[in-house]
Amino acid sequence: MKRGGEVRSLLFEEREARLAALALLPRGLWLGSMVNSHGSLESRLNALKGLRDALLAGSVPAPAGAGWPDRVLAAGLHAILVELGLPGLCRDHDDLTDQLLSSMLWHVDLIVDYVDRGDSVDAATARALAAFADDWQERCGLLDELVAVFGTTGNALKNINWDELRGLLASDGWQEVVRIRRLLEALPGLADLLRRLGRTQPVEEDEESHRLDLALTEQSATPCPRILVTHVPEMPGETRGVCRSGRIARMLPSETMQLTHWRLRLLWHAHHAERCLLTYEEDDRLQQPVREPVPVALPCPQRQPDRRMQAGPMLICVDTSGSMQGGAEAVAKAVVLEAMRTAHAQNRPCHVFAYGGPDEIVEHELDLDVGGVEQLASFLGQGFRGGTDICGPLERVLARLAEARWQLADLLIVSDGEFGATPQTARAVARAKAESGLRVQGVLIGDRETIGMLELADDIFWVRDWRRFGGHDAQCPVHTKSLTALYFPGALRSGGTAPPAGGSIASAAAAAPAAADPG
Repeated sequence: MKRGGEVRSLLFEEREARLAALALLPRGLWLGSMVNSHGSLESRLNALKGLRDALLAGSVPAPAGAGWPDRVLAAGLHAILVELGLPGLCRDHDDLTDQLLSSMLWHVDLIVDYVDRGDSVDAATARALAAFADDWQERCGLLDELVAVFGTTGNALKNINWDELRGLLASDGWQEVVRIRRLLEALPGLADLLRRLGRTQPVEEDEESHRLDLALTEQSATPCPRILVTHVPEMPGETRGVCRSGRIARMLPSETMQLTHWRLRLLWHAHHAERCLLTYEEDDRLQQPVREPVPVALPCPQRQPDRRMQAGPMLICVDTSGSMQGGAEAVAKAVVLEAMRTAHAQNRPCHVFAYGGPDEIVEHELDLDVGGVEQLASFLGQGFRGGTDICGPLERVLARLAEARWQLADLLIVSDGEFGATPQTARAVARAKAESGLRVQGVLIGDRETIGMLELADDIFWVRDWRRFGGHDAQCPVHTKSLTALYFPGALRSGGTAPPAGGSIASAAAAAPAAADPG
């Protein structure tokens, strides 16, 4: 049959119309929705499409208006979904929503099996609802653990393997993640520090420390030395030509010859009286240095308000050397965990370089899926040991900055500061700062700033009470983190600004209380 110029087959059109809603469902739900033994096919497909759309929107339709399943079963399913908070978990998560609907179809399809085993319809329905609730109560508990640690489930709900997730959250590595998460409550400044890394979004307020100097100019006058040349005529100096004058000393020889003739002598006297003798023209120039005001354009730098950039990609170098064991190790792990939380809460790329001695570098792309959580748990569960070589990870960071994805990234160095970069590496980092705008933030987990940290970091976040995170309630034994810059300014390649401390100052510093505010 032709309709509107299109050839249509009437043989299967009526049968295919019953499956029109099937095309609107993901392919993973096709088999379970078609072979399910509860209810009619058309009403089941339409109900699944409406329920899926509602769950993705973070809600659940009322059971009274449901065409499938029956009223009792629909009310029970509605109560379970609401009680477990599944609509909120399924919001904008296609994979979790499809897994939930597949599980619901599987448990509903078991009702006929329970009836065949001797249960009544009501008892079979209650049994299926209880099994569905128990299954998803356990899964919601697993998701709640993820949310409690990371603040979000991130990509962990994408192609999620519940058995793998269950085994991961029961491991010792995950218990270490939970322990490190508790430490973050004692380090409230880390979240703000990580938020400020990157250069993709401007902050709302202007900051004086990030204002720009503009090379403006203004018109002014400045005294400029020059040579003033004055022309002095009739002054012996330079012969310029022939002129008529009465100067006998400079008259031409032809005029002198007239004096030897008795008649021309009278003509000579007449010319002399009239000052018409042909004479050499001479003059001189006087050169005198003078200072005259000259208009010039002088530079007039002015401060223009500028907004600091933040919330961009993060590159993190974490020191895993032996000197970091104890409280410093716990703080470093807390920084990595908070970086992962911040990155996925704000959808920002984050890459971690865990470094020790030469060629001991382990890289982690912090992605909040099951594989990423497993890598994080493995990293947080390992101990720190070995030497320290900062040059290797810095070279890899600079290589990353050449990639388009990381061009606007900032670097965070987490260490106790017991390292030193070679002059070549320090110059390479300084060149990246000048050319690409790289900013380097340091997290100092120690008692004082060191030369290595001062040469690389633009700003330092000092964790002075790091010992208590390792179980020791000891205070910082020094009065200031800036001992190197204060007492040994010449040790820095960039030059120190603080004057050398004398004996009296050193004695006073040694006697100062350990809990004094840092200088």
